[in-house]
Amino acid sequence: MLDKRASTDYPIHELLATRWSPYAFQNRPVPEADLLSVFEAARWAASSFNEQPWTYIVATKEDPEQFQQVLSCLVEFNQIWAQAAPVLALGIASLTFARNGQANRAAVHDLGLAAGNLLVEATARGIFVHQMLGILPDKAREIFDIPEGFEAWTAIAIGYRGDPTTLPDVLKEREHMPRQRKPLSQFVFSGKWGSPSPLVVKR
Repeated sequence: MLDKRASTDYPIHELLATRWSPYAFQNRPVPEADLLSVFEAARWAASSFNEQPWTYIVATKEDPEQFQQVLSCLVEFNQIWAQAAPVLALGIASLTFARNGQANRAAVHDLGLAAGNLLVEATARGIFVHQMLGILPDKAREIFDIPEGFEAWTAIAIGYRGDPTTLPDVLKEREHMPRQRKPLSQFVFSGKWGSPSPLVVKR
């Protein structure tokens, strides 16, 4: 089994270090109790004015028709591997505040916070999640009758890590690539843009 644990410069929680996004998924259902807890974690994410501007349209392979509907909202490349996952979901953001009808600039940020909670809870349960931006928002709106003011923004595949040898060659290569991230000095600034904070300048 591939070791995809993050090689961190500073200590972080084990759940964050071991979380990653596989392309290969097992043909194994996610228990309903675990799936409910994963979305319960998303429910308790922080949000601006506690608006909770996220909605998920979820489909499992127990309902093949609904699963195919969600799958059809992914771009073709993502359909190739995501069809193996036992659970697919669309992440939808409400782009206006319910409290006053004004534009919610934090909506997509808050959808991301909900996804972050979801990822950590899933990882704690031995479940893997792969998020995708490659979706067809207009098709999602048509199929699921998503109202104006809401937009399908992401999709997520949820399940158990599978065998990378079952993937097409281009995806096998991605699956085996080492995990890499920018160093803190490239995004933690102080004083002015591009100037690394003294916190992250190695002495």
